[in-house]
Amino acid sequence: MELRDIEIFLTLADELHFGRTAARLHVTQARVSQAIAAQERRLGGTLFDRSNRRQIRLTPLGRQLRDDLRPVYAGLQAGLERARLAARGVTAVLRVGMLPFNIAEVHHCWRAFRSRHPQWELQIRRAPYVDPFARLRDGQLDVLVVFLPVEHPDLTVGPVLFTDPRLLAVSIEDALAARSSVTLETLADRQHVTAPLMPDYWEDRYLPFQTPRGRPIERSQSIMNSDDLIHLVGTGEIVHGFPAHVTRHWSMSHIRWLPIRDMPPLSYALVWRTESENEPIRALAEVVRDLGPLNFDDR
Repeated sequence: MELRDIEIFLTLADELHFGRTAARLHVTQARVSQAIAAQERRLGGTLFDRSNRRQIRLTPLGRQLRDDLRPVYAGLQAGLERARLAARGVTAVLRVGMLPFNIAEVHHCWRAFRSRHPQWELQIRRAPYVDPFARLRDGQLDVLVVFLPVEHPDLTVGPVLFTDPRLLAVSIEDALAARSSVTLETLADRQHVTAPLMPDYWEDRYLPFQTPRGRPIERSQSIMNSDDLIHLVGTGEIVHGFPAHVTRHWSMSHIRWLPIRDMPPLSYALVWRTESENEPIRALAEVVRDLGPLNFDDR
């Protein structure tokens, strides 16, 4: 199996969508389909269940191959990257995954780190909603910027970057769009979504399973990425609570953003795998502590 075909398979295993995979890798959908079909012929089994036209899924064989290939591919990529960086005099790379958007207000942290430590390369990447801590554990990311709390014994929680108030996104066609704000009780009257492999305590912090009066807040389906999420809001199929920083990326005339009066803000912090802590990670944490957290609710 060629390295490019491994990359196509692993990307499709993450995206579970041929179009997004092709766009991410800058190839045609036909190239993605051909690569997967060739791999399936070579292995003698099906890697993806395509019975659902809207959402493909990994088969058991596909999950096994994904889990086996990820560390191998990561090791190959890391070796090539180390050689490239060594040629430029860079001694280490720090890969930071962003669960929030890489908003302009946190760029001063990245600038300060690069200014203090030019010998290290800082890479900022989007982190997936699906099983987000897996990228720390399998070595694809060194640090994750993620909302609190994080209660995993193998992970270290570092300093807070910012704290963000909560907004409810609704279609302009929804009756709620005429309101100036909402409460958590309102959320029990609408459909919501979830993402796979989210720890219960963590999901409950983002969107409670019950209102203060004990009414269930229902999740109607799972989503894999933010594009699908905002699309469902825009069509009126769901409403969704977001941290307020997303409005600086999604300014859409068909979506209204309503403050949720009784939902506490989310704090986003650096998190890393305790066993992988190293000098660049400690240096980034020091930069964030020195600069102090932003509180958008006070702006």
